[in-house]
Amino acid sequence: MKFGRELASQMVQEWQAAYMDYQGLKTLLKNHIAFRKNTASPPPPPEVSRSRSLKRRLTMYRAFSGLNNLRGSPKKADDEVILVSSVQQEGSDQSYYQTMFLRSSEEGGQIELEFFRKLDHEFNKVVTFYSEKVEQVKVEAEELTKQMDALIALRIIVDKPPTVAAQFSAAPATVVASVNGAKQGGLQLYAIQEVEMSSEGGDGDGEVRAKRNRAFRPASLEVLDHVKINVEPDTPVSTLRTIVGSSKSDLSFSKDELTKAEVQLRQALTEFYQQLRLLKSYCFMNVLAFSKIMKKYDKITSRSASKAYLEMVDNSYLGTSDEVNKLIERIEATFIKYFANGNRRKGMKSLKPGHKREKHRTTFFLGLFTGCSIALVVAIMVSLHGRALLEQEERTKYMQSIFPLYSLFGFIVLHMLLYGADTFFWRRYRVNYPFIFGFKPGTELGFREVLLLASGLSVLSLAAALSNLDMEMEPYTKEYSTLTELVPLTLVCAVFVITICPLNIIYRSSRYFLIHCAWHCVCAPLYKVTLPDFFLADQLTSQVQAFRCLLFYAYYYFSGDFTTRTNNFLKDSNSYDILYIVVAIIPFWSRLIQSLRRLIEEKDRSQGANAFKYFSTIVALVIRTILSQKQKQKAPSIMFWRIMALSTSGFTTIFNTYWDIVIDWGLLQKNSRNPWLRDKLLISNKAVYFVAIVVNILLRLVWMQLVLDFQISFLHEKGMVALIACLEILRRGIWNFFRVQNEHFSNVGKYRAFKTVPLPFHYEDEKIM
Repeated sequence: MKFGRELASQMVQEWQAAYMDYQGLKTLLKNHIAFRKNTASPPPPPEVSRSRSLKRRLTMYRAFSGLNNLRGSPKKADDEVILVSSVQQEGSDQSYYQTMFLRSSEEGGQIELEFFRKLDHEFNKVVTFYSEKVEQVKVEAEELTKQMDALIALRIIVDKPPTVAAQFSAAPATVVASVNGAKQGGLQLYAIQEVEMSSEGGDGDGEVRAKRNRAFRPASLEVLDHVKINVEPDTPVSTLRTIVGSSKSDLSFSKDELTKAEVQLRQALTEFYQQLRLLKSYCFMNVLAFSKIMKKYDKITSRSASKAYLEMVDNSYLGTSDEVNKLIERIEATFIKYFANGNRRKGMKSLKPGHKREKHRTTFFLGLFTGCSIALVVAIMVSLHGRALLEQEERTKYMQSIFPLYSLFGFIVLHMLLYGADTFFWRRYRVNYPFIFGFKPGTELGFREVLLLASGLSVLSLAAALSNLDMEMEPYTKEYSTLTELVPLTLVCAVFVITICPLNIIYRSSRYFLIHCAWHCVCAPLYKVTLPDFFLADQLTSQVQAFRCLLFYAYYYFSGDFTTRTNNFLKDSNSYDILYIVVAIIPFWSRLIQSLRRLIEEKDRSQGANAFKYFSTIVALVIRTILSQKQKQKAPSIMFWRIMALSTSGFTTIFNTYWDIVIDWGLLQKNSRNPWLRDKLLISNKAVYFVAIVVNILLRLVWMQLVLDFQISFLHEKGMVALIACLEILRRGIWNFFRVQNEHFSNVGKYRAFKTVPLPFHYEDEKIM
């Protein structure tokens, strides 16, 4: 693999603007090659060539200087190509590096001069960014130090180890302890002495143990007089408590507080460790990039400038700073000691996330299930055509009763297929979607896994639909087979059981992550709104017909007579008509109150506009549903409801389309480098963005079919409803790609590559440390 591709694959995508522009420097060297080719002198005449060949052969007979002569010839001043110097910035302790090119007067020297100017710019950019990040991690290390002090003291109070308890009885109430302040290269993460009971009971030396116990001094408990525990609103009860009282509470020295503090601090240390590792990788890859580009320069120009420049790189802050390495070592030692009970293997397994491995069996079963799905589709089509099932009188009853049951799985499979396509393109264009969604490292599903689940579910649903395709009653009982009619309900129950299954099968971490986000959507606004929560709620707004299918399941199997495929509740039940509206607005209502909570917490006025957008969508959806019911009843007030539906749906369509394109996708910026798009584009082909805009607008207008009562002659009413629902799911799949792309560019612009982990303790008096 060429180094340019390796650098692109290894870099932290959110920091890509801070890396050395290897491709830009490589382009300048290519320009130099092109210049030399255009200005190359004609080949020498044969006489000159023979003379040069003779001189080369004569050198074979010169006196041998010996193998031990390592001193070499002294370097002449004429051989120097560059002079590198460090210049101190005025009013700042930071210095920048400047290279003087000594051969600018030679032919092609201006191109080389431009190369070194850009090289200096890139190096100063890298050094500045790295030094700023190192200072930031030092500050974070100081904060984690104080958090560890409080945690150790809380452990002593809650656990009350025997050794410490004995000292409590002989010492004052507050035990004064020494703090082992091991400062290593700016690292202030003190190794606070924790309670460590010796497990070496077999030494037989009581005096040694007694001496060890007398020498042991526990950590100071005075720190607990200055801290309060943070009560994060991570549950509905704690949220309500936060609304009534304060978000900070006094320590009650309970076991629950200790457990919560340990979990939060463990997570904070793990995230901090990942940040240090990526910062170390950033330093290594940039140093390697400068080495590669200088060696390439020497090779192309036949000069010897790399040694002088790389000596400057090695002597700079980028090459001499070892704070990150020492912080990494200290974090490892601290985590292993305090959170893994001294077990290094266990501690390092928690600190270093496992890498996701591509499994061949995933690809195999994906191909197998895809082939089976295609075969089942063909079998259903042949069965429909060969038995002329669509021409029988039972066709209408089948479409009214059985088709809505299986269309639920069609909506889910289509959504999964589009999400799998999104993950494929996110990975192709290096969008860090696992970080954006907050997946645990190594557990995120790639496009193969998503498509595998979709194809597996399609095989089950298509096989069930084929078994449930019979449209003939028993001639004597006038009923359908009970076992066959229960197939859809059995399939729904099986999917639900697999989703909540506690066994570590079928991607348990991903299933539980989905359940966790879905629960937050249901309980909104009692949970703090995060991106996975509102992103899932947005997906559910495109699954309105799936929610209505679940309602149909409940009424069909518990209110209707499924053995005769009768569903009189569609005409006679007022409660069904009401719930038909209610279940449709649930996901929009969830997004509405999520936006209101963000408006209150973040003081962001755009969230108020977003909440109004969902409110207008709810109004339009309710009016369109009422219109459809009036059309079935052929009520005289159809025209009034049609006008209301046109006005409300038209307004919310314009509002939603603007929000999609401008706010969610970040496009249609007036003064951008790419007209009517944005400054940074993930896809180089600009036509893709304009096509996506047009398609989004057209798919936003599918509601007009309902208002204008447009029908396709060969398509049943239920089939038309399913088609409109599939078009909305397709629009959501396109929206997902560009929405996550916009979030990725937001992280890149802010160099945000790590999530913020809440810390358990709050220091009221910052001067105590």
